[in-house]
Amino acid sequence: MKANQKPPVILPAQRSRLLVGLLLLGFAGLGGRAAYLQGMNNGFLQQKGESRYGRVLEMNANRGMITDRYGKPLAISTPVESVWLSPQDVVATPEQLSRLADLIDMDADELHKRLGGLAGASQGSRAASRRDFVYLKRHLSPAVAAGVVQLKIPGIFLKREYRRYYPAGDLTSHVLGFTDLDDRGQEGIELAWQDELAGKPGSRRVIKDRKGHIIEDVESIRAPKPGQNMALSIDSKIQYLAYRELKQAVETHKAKAGGLVALDVKTGEVLALVNLPTYNPNNRSNRNSAQSRNRAVTDMFEPGSTLKPFTVAAALEAGRITPDTVFQTAPGSFTIGKATIRDAHRTEALTVTQVIQKSSNVGSAKIALSLPPQTLWEMLNGAGFGELPGSGFPGEVSGKLRPYKTWRPIEQATMSYGHGIAVSLMQLARAYMIFAAEGEIKPVSLLKLDSAPVSKRAISRDTALAVSRMLEMVAQPGGTAPQAQVSGYRVAGKTGTAHKLEGRGYAKNRYLSTFVGYAPVSNPRYVIAVMLDEPSAGQYYGGTVAAPVFSRVMHGILHMQNVPHDAPGGNMTSLTAAPPKDNKGDV
Repeated sequence: MKANQKPPVILPAQRSRLLVGLLLLGFAGLGGRAAYLQGMNNGFLQQKGESRYGRVLEMNANRGMITDRYGKPLAISTPVESVWLSPQDVVATPEQLSRLADLIDMDADELHKRLGGLAGASQGSRAASRRDFVYLKRHLSPAVAAGVVQLKIPGIFLKREYRRYYPAGDLTSHVLGFTDLDDRGQEGIELAWQDELAGKPGSRRVIKDRKGHIIEDVESIRAPKPGQNMALSIDSKIQYLAYRELKQAVETHKAKAGGLVALDVKTGEVLALVNLPTYNPNNRSNRNSAQSRNRAVTDMFEPGSTLKPFTVAAALEAGRITPDTVFQTAPGSFTIGKATIRDAHRTEALTVTQVIQKSSNVGSAKIALSLPPQTLWEMLNGAGFGELPGSGFPGEVSGKLRPYKTWRPIEQATMSYGHGIAVSLMQLARAYMIFAAEGEIKPVSLLKLDSAPVSKRAISRDTALAVSRMLEMVAQPGGTAPQAQVSGYRVAGKTGTAHKLEGRGYAKNRYLSTFVGYAPVSNPRYVIAVMLDEPSAGQYYGGTVAAPVFSRVMHGILHMQNVPHDAPGGNMTSLTAAPPKDNKGDV
């Protein structure tokens, strides 16, 4: 041994044996742990493996179909593909991404943002984006979806979804509403019955390879439950007829808007519900709020002279008048305090029947003032004013009927001819059912009914028949609406022409024109309410603007349903002469 060489280090035997023992113990622990995980508690490893290669995919449920009362489809769901990506799995060249952006019509910068900056990024920066699911484009056309598949970009996939399609387009848009990209109802029936129509989504567990391709369908966790199909009360043929005639009237009279409601007297079902302006629910890119409103259900207005029959019915029920009771209406005006009520044309004395036939504001006001305020209020409330019609439609309004204890005499008088009260067109149509159904009123329904709902008696049968005879006179010579006549059928109804509210008063030259009626009078089947908002082509009285729409729609319905005639075929009077002016209800 050299002098400067150090002697070898010799470890004690105990230390070497301890080191070997510790190594053997560690190997034994690892072996035991491996045996435990793979043999006794293998769920842990399976969970880790599935987190890398297993996925739970949602299975969309097919939304229920909406049909008309005869099963004609009004809203159906069609399968479409949407493109999505898993950022950490995307492997694409700049050329592939450029082609993808062009294909799905997406700005390149936006696509880069959705990808999380993957193009040209390092693996480390990719890891910063850990979202497993990012939509690129929803509801692709079949040609575009096929093009995406042909690009064969790992990490970019197609997902089967459903897109709502409305075969009738703008004819039924206000009734049906529409759904959003996720197939959730946003308006109308689609929103009101969202839970029933949507169904329940399902899910399944799959295993994917490193490129994101599904290589094994492991199990179905929960099967999707399709939504319920729903049959509406709407009759597609009547809906089209009502839309066509209302549209023609709105265009002819240059009205701002229009609405029409047709009800089945026997059941309260809504057979047609039309609003103008409208929109196409299949292409809502240019839709605005004016087009979207279901005015017949959600908008309130002063009904004008269409409220006079309810004033008369209240007085008849109270025993204060008979149809032949005479009221002095000369000289065509009536002063209450500082306010003066006027008729559009002067008359001497009128019977109660003539007050309705000629639409006298003065006569209606005097009848109302002969009653306690509570009596008139109870009549209006019993006819459904101030409460919801019961259709279940989103945004349905109850109108405004102020408590009778707050009424002043002038307010009671003006309310008798429809000023100082607010209603919807749906409410007005429903209220007239009490005259058509011999004093009974029903809730309205937008769904097809298997049987008629329970009715509520609002007035006696005798009162209803007496008022019905008065309303029939309105469409006869000397009445305010001879243009409401229907060949071969007896019709009854009432006109309304009201100044529109403007600030704290009434606009001088802006009107809301209405007509509400029913037929055939001998056995009423249908009630139709028509409203035109701000007709501006020269004519604005309800008898000349709204009544002809009622006539054409009612004629079509009665012939479609083969309703027997109850009047001679030549019952139509000559309409060459201008009909009497309907009162405007000036206060």
